[in-house]
Amino acid sequence: MQRHDLRHLKNDFYGRMLELVESSATDEVSIFIFEIGNFTPVQKSADAIKEAGHTLMNSLKFNEVDWTIVVKKGEH
Repeated sequence: MQRHDLRHLKNDFYGRMLELVESSATDEVSIFIFEIGNFTPVQKSADAIKEAGHTLMNSLKFNEVDWTIVVKKGEH
């Protein structure tokens, strides 16, 4: 399991998140933390993970400004 803090990327974290998932081993679980702002990134990150063929295992509010998602890499 790997943990990645993407808060420093603000709303421009999607590409980096997918890059990190793609570089991990099949069935590897990764935890990502990012800033949510107006909650748009929550749905957009879930959509990006699904479209890439991976599994969103969990999505939860970490604190007042941050969100955490747990992703399992799918087979390609």
